[in-house]
Amino acid sequence: MSWDDFLAYPIEDLPFIALVLIISFTVHEFAHAYSAYKFGDNTPKEMGRVTLNPRVHIDLLGAILILIAGFGWARPVQINPSRFKNPRVMGVIVSALGPISNLLLGVLGVLLVLILDKTGLMYAGSNGVNLALQHFFFYFMYLNFLLFIFNLIPLPPLDGYRIIQDLVPLKTRIKMDQNVQWGMYIFLLLVFLPPLRRVTLDPILGWWEPLYNFFFNLFQPLF
Repeated sequence: MSWDDFLAYPIEDLPFIALVLIISFTVHEFAHAYSAYKFGDNTPKEMGRVTLNPRVHIDLLGAILILIAGFGWARPVQINPSRFKNPRVMGVIVSALGPISNLLLGVLGVLLVLILDKTGLMYAGSNGVNLALQHFFFYFMYLNFLLFIFNLIPLPPLDGYRIIQDLVPLKTRIKMDQNVQWGMYIFLLLVFLPPLRRVTLDPILGWWEPLYNFFFNLFQPLF
């Protein structure tokens, strides 16, 4: 039995994955914090979250989980929606901007790959350098598209759940708040029980590839 038996990714790829996660999680949480701050909530600023410093955003357990289970999370940004001028609308925007930031990073990865391929820079170095670039950009696109889809799943503690909370009527939101712990249990069961995961999360997360193909085919004619 080897380390690969316990990890979702090959052990030799962990440096690339770690670098991508530092970038992706940091930008994701910064998008939440910065937008909330701009909408009038000083809470993220007071807690030191309106920054691109990875140390304040990375959650050790969430980072370890992504290596074991294939996905995870960063430290959630605490916000106070009551400070927004329009709490429901601005709450949706703040929640959505985290996943959207990952989508934009994934699209940026596609564009950079096309540019490097067109200019020949992707293959200009030694075989080791070329292979490292290819691995990095694969995980950069894959993990960011994956995080975009994963965070839109409407289960706590994900952003998709918070978006739904702000969209539904107040009575429904109160009921959701009263039963949030059950949503957490469902989420954990889906993550850690392989039979359930195979028929629920895995097909959803599999949409990263059509998403990549869409943007690749969209931008390829430009190059």
